[in-house]
Amino acid sequence: MTAPLTADDLPIRPELVGVTAYGAPQLDVPVRLNTNENPHPPSPAVAAAIVDYIAEEVGGLQRYPDRDAVALRTDLADYLRVATGVELTEANVWAANGSNEVLQQLLQTFGGPGRTALGFEPSYSMHALIARGTGTEFASIPRDADFSIDVAAACDAIVRVEPSVVFVCSPNNPTGTAVDLEVVSRLYEQLVATGSGVLIVDEAYAEFSKRQSSATLLPGRPRLIVTRTMSKAFAFAGARVGYFAADPAVVEAVQRVRLPYHLSAITQAAARGALAHSTELLSAVDDLKVQRDRIVDACKEMGLRVADSDANFVLFGGFADQAAVWQRLLDAGVLVRDVGLPGWLRVTAGTPSETSTFLSALSAIASEPGAVIAATNVGQEST
Repeated sequence: MTAPLTADDLPIRPELVGVTAYGAPQLDVPVRLNTNENPHPPSPAVAAAIVDYIAEEVGGLQRYPDRDAVALRTDLADYLRVATGVELTEANVWAANGSNEVLQQLLQTFGGPGRTALGFEPSYSMHALIARGTGTEFASIPRDADFSIDVAAACDAIVRVEPSVVFVCSPNNPTGTAVDLEVVSRLYEQLVATGSGVLIVDEAYAEFSKRQSSATLLPGRPRLIVTRTMSKAFAFAGARVGYFAADPAVVEAVQRVRLPYHLSAITQAAARGALAHSTELLSAVDDLKVQRDRIVDACKEMGLRVADSDANFVLFGGFADQAAVWQRLLDAGVLVRDVGLPGWLRVTAGTPSETSTFLSALSAIASEPGAVIAATNVGQEST
């Protein structure tokens, strides 16, 4: 009997052979804390308002949507202006289907064959995957033991690699650590000095951070791009809306690669409805910060290693076998994320009851002899 065909048997591009598609387990368990979603759905009032926005578009669905999403970009610029204090207009903002499509469009524009993207790992795995998908070589240098970026090493890498794109994730996924604006500024200056590329600061979790947004650095820095999403803080993951803020020239450049009518009229309307009620939608952010900090404190009390987090998730570890701990938590009805870092797992801040269920299950596991092999916090010894 002939073996079934696999993707690697097809004439795919060489750099895609043996590659595993991105994916997080989607399992039906009582407590799902593995994909950094906001657990609080929109209130009935906000949901009804979003439906009203959508209803206004339904009668015109025989027509293509506004291919440049001007009204949505205007609303996003208004939101960012209030959130960051930076004067922005729709000319500074671009939107797409989730921040992943935003990143893909940026790599289509500034990356490609013969060009290199540089990242600081561990970080968001899609940076490397999207680079590969656009034919862009991906180079990385390791973060320090506390998951911070060594500025001197980073600047040396920029000089050596001459990247067309540099990725900085802040707060960083999967570690939750934020990057100081001074570091972003230094990297930008080095990038400009080499004459190469653009600096992309991925701020998917910015609303959960106590740090200033890198958007405050945009004036006078035309090669700086700040990407964001409505998936996390806005509890809007199912709608798939991401965006970036940058110099208008960057928006003009990206429009040259975007597919026509890439953002549906329904998506644009739903996002505008959500932005009109941003205050209420973002009201859960402070509650999630409380749960995040509760997880950090509890993990430390258990003797686990914990990375400082400015996001809505926590990286915790010190396990002899993190895969076994992941399975034990799943057996207890709690789904967390194994991000591929030996000894570490990542958990999303959930509702108070979800957090309690997770901490109870984790405490039982961590108390077992041999489960925890490192009782020091991150930064005190090498990971």
